[in-house]
Amino acid sequence: MDTQEFLIEIGTEELPPKALGSLSKAFESGIKAGLKKERLSFSSARRFATPRRLAVIVSGLVVKQEDKQIERIGPAVTAAEDADGNPTPAALGFAKSCGIDLKDLASIEKDGVAKLSFSLNQPGKDTVSLLPGIVEQSLTQLPIPKRMRWGSSREEFVRPVHWLLMLFGSDLIACSILGINSQNQSYGHRFHYNQAIKIKSPAEYESLLENPGHVIADFDRRKELIRTMVTAEGSKLNAFTVVDELLLDEVTGLVELPVALTGNFEEYFLEVPAEAVILAMKSHQKYFYMVDEGAKLLPKFITVSNIKSKDPQQVIQGNERVIRPRLADARFFFETDKQSSLASRQEQLRNVVFHKKLGTVYEKEERVATLTKFIASKLNANEDYCVRAALLSKCDLVTNMVGEFSDLQGLMGYYYALNDGEPEEVAIAINEHYLPRFSGDALPKTVTGKILALADKLDSTVGMFVIKQPPTGSKDPFSLRRSAIGILRILVEEQLDLDILDIIDHTIAGFDSLEIKPGTRDLIFDFILERFRSWYLEEGVSSDVFQSVFSLKPTKPLDFHRRIAAVQHFSKLPESQALAVANKRVSNILAKENFAIETQSVDPQLLRESAEKSLFKNIDNKVLEVAPLFASGNYRDGLESLAGLKDSVDLFFDEVLVMCDDASLRSNRIALLQQLRSLFLQVADISHLDTS
Repeated sequence: MDTQEFLIEIGTEELPPKALGSLSKAFESGIKAGLKKERLSFSSARRFATPRRLAVIVSGLVVKQEDKQIERIGPAVTAAEDADGNPTPAALGFAKSCGIDLKDLASIEKDGVAKLSFSLNQPGKDTVSLLPGIVEQSLTQLPIPKRMRWGSSREEFVRPVHWLLMLFGSDLIACSILGINSQNQSYGHRFHYNQAIKIKSPAEYESLLENPGHVIADFDRRKELIRTMVTAEGSKLNAFTVVDELLLDEVTGLVELPVALTGNFEEYFLEVPAEAVILAMKSHQKYFYMVDEGAKLLPKFITVSNIKSKDPQQVIQGNERVIRPRLADARFFFETDKQSSLASRQEQLRNVVFHKKLGTVYEKEERVATLTKFIASKLNANEDYCVRAALLSKCDLVTNMVGEFSDLQGLMGYYYALNDGEPEEVAIAINEHYLPRFSGDALPKTVTGKILALADKLDSTVGMFVIKQPPTGSKDPFSLRRSAIGILRILVEEQLDLDILDIIDHTIAGFDSLEIKPGTRDLIFDFILERFRSWYLEEGVSSDVFQSVFSLKPTKPLDFHRRIAAVQHFSKLPESQALAVANKRVSNILAKENFAIETQSVDPQLLRESAEKSLFKNIDNKVLEVAPLFASGNYRDGLESLAGLKDSVDLFFDEVLVMCDDASLRSNRIALLQQLRSLFLQVADISHLDTS
């Protein structure tokens, strides 16, 4: 079948730069999905995106749908007429659903029965007739949180639309989308070539936009060009340009024709913490910064302009004039903030609401301080450091610097604490207690920082459950799932052998002025442990391995993690499947019997069969062998040792009738199986393992 290239371009006012990449990907995905839905095959698709356009070129697109053969089978021929020879409702209904008279239906033999049938060859539609609908559907599904209208139009889009280009091969697809009639022309750079560019075919789209249009339409190509440019600017000065990927994406979404220019600012601004200077450059001006060989910030910046100026120095000077007041503000804030100690700001936190039902930030600090003291006592850490860090942890929220640059909370607390002469570990902990901020982020490294991070996250998590505002479905406005993952990561990765249920109890005690609903502690405990599920799934641990440990609900996350690692290893052993099946069988027997035998010991005198005597002896030996291993948390070697029971367990079930008529023998054999199961339950319930 013949194929053509299809080009769609939506021309707009400046699109949001941070969302441009995702909008472009979603537009391309929507076009491809629409084509597949309409059975229109194609060879490839390529997306383009600039501040003023979203475009997709589809190559090797068929000019027409393939014909579709419709085959329908109805009721049996014998059921098509009643005893009087009249058509039955079933036959009439089938004919009506096919859109034809009953007499026009055919018959076919299926499974040895003659049945009414209907067949139709449905001709495929022309691709051109389907493309406008596909484009409209794709635009409707774009991830746009808030759409806007413009002029008197009732159409809605992320930004006002000014032109629509749709070509199939060299032919214009005549249609109207978002209130704009299609045309065979695009538009060049707003300043360098602000006029129409006639596009004769999709193949020349990219080249014509670049010359004469002065527009680099390919987002990824433009992004890498900017990376090369800003890196080269640093190399010219024997410096290193730090390329932040998120900033690079945003800058790529701001320009159609990038030009990198280097500016300077006064060295005395470097007296301000480097992070504040960098944030002022990145967040306000979208500048890249440079460092020397020692990673020290240099008094320079790189701006990416959207024009090729005849006098670049004027552009540079203009940017220098703009950044100077920003840095001056940061310097003023820093010097002013240092005039008051962090401790003196604590009273101001009485006026800062943490949550209307949970009180002020001051009250939160008090609760966290009490909790850190408890955790520190469990770890033999410096309780005074922990309490001091907790009481100062939120004081930088009321500083001028954090008021201007909220991303610096914690970090400015660190600088101000050092300025106040606080112990270095206390200062570091103030910064570290927000860690980890996101998936894969670094963890606190100081003991005080780890304890404070745990206490702060637990206070927030427990508090929201106490006031009955836990996460629901996909909604988690207070990021409690992220906090729970952070708690688990700190406990596991930093090897803190703490009982999380014990800490939850002490955290709940801090909310004694509120009514605590019965069962709250268990809800919080389960919520935190459940975060392990997604963690392990990402690491390739199956859900059945997770469930085998989760069903026992070990209260120490570090211990939970060790059990998971052991069961994961055990599940790969050749003996694991048979032992998992045996445990399931034992579990079912115990459930059916429904009587307490946990404390019932096995009577050796009642062991009749050689197979049960052998199993009893082997279990007895294993109890002594694995006891020190499990006691030390060496679950892996313990389970490996228990894997040696496979042959005697198999022989027992082959030769011994557990549910015999003799009640004493039956009870003794069940007690033996319970003893076997109890051995494994010291680590996990392996009956949950997949045995398929």
